[in-house]
Amino acid sequence: MRHAFLDDQGAVRNGWKVLGFFALMLPLGALLGGLFQLVPASARGLVPGQWIGALSALAAAWLCLRAEGRGLASLGLRLDGRFLRDLAFGTLTGFALIALVAALVFAAGGVHWIRTPGQGVHDLLKGAWLYLAVACFEEILFRGYPFQRSVRGIGFTAAQLAFALFFALGHWGNPGMAGATKAWATLNIALAALLLALCWRRTGSLALPIGVHLGWNWTQGTLLGFGVSGTADRGWWTPVFHGRPEWLTGGAFGLEASLVCTLACGAAMIALWRWKGTAPSAGASTASAS
Repeated sequence: MRHAFLDDQGAVRNGWKVLGFFALMLPLGALLGGLFQLVPASARGLVPGQWIGALSALAAAWLCLRAEGRGLASLGLRLDGRFLRDLAFGTLTGFALIALVAALVFAAGGVHWIRTPGQGVHDLLKGAWLYLAVACFEEILFRGYPFQRSVRGIGFTAAQLAFALFFALGHWGNPGMAGATKAWATLNIALAALLLALCWRRTGSLALPIGVHLGWNWTQGTLLGFGVSGTADRGWWTPVFHGRPEWLTGGAFGLEASLVCTLACGAAMIALWRWKGTAPSAGASTASAS
């Protein structure tokens, strides 16, 4: 029975660590959500709800790491100059990837844009704040502690495939997930998860995947006005569809349901696979090497 919980070195097995993370995150999320309701409504409007998820995931990871005698830097969350550079580079990369997809859909005659009236710089910044919260929450959850402990337990490839599946299935409740759109969107969201995991693998940091995630969503939704994983967004520009098939344009779900997105994610994964990466910082080295 002891070996079901402890490995040969007497340490708690990684599968139990993953379960422990979720056992902590769920009540922490409920607690933080309840405390958030005590904040005046005028102030709550300034903080997207996704920040509650991000903080609960971060707190659960911190508690799990404290039990191991480690810090958040071991997950790739060392807030130094390199982190900020990787975050900025990732944001530009996410912007470039989704902008390329949009440009190819436009070139294929699938869409054009008109300027959305009433949208200003304030809306661009508000969108960046929202999608930073989304990126932090989902990357800490899907590429942070539970993913990295799964890498230690079953290896990078198996963990990458498992969490890509979880990431895709986690979007099945989103609007527009039906028919052929559901198939293409599931494939592309899973590919995006594989891509983001490679971003962590090549840098030993969560900065690059957070940045790519932020740049991708912000460009797709806030700037270009597409749906983001089925969630409607009022963008700086409004796309006008030309009646072409949704497997080309992605339709109301967004570019993540487009064949063009599949090709872009595939090309980016090949580039990341060939890239040797950058040396991780001291705090992240143990995470990336495990």
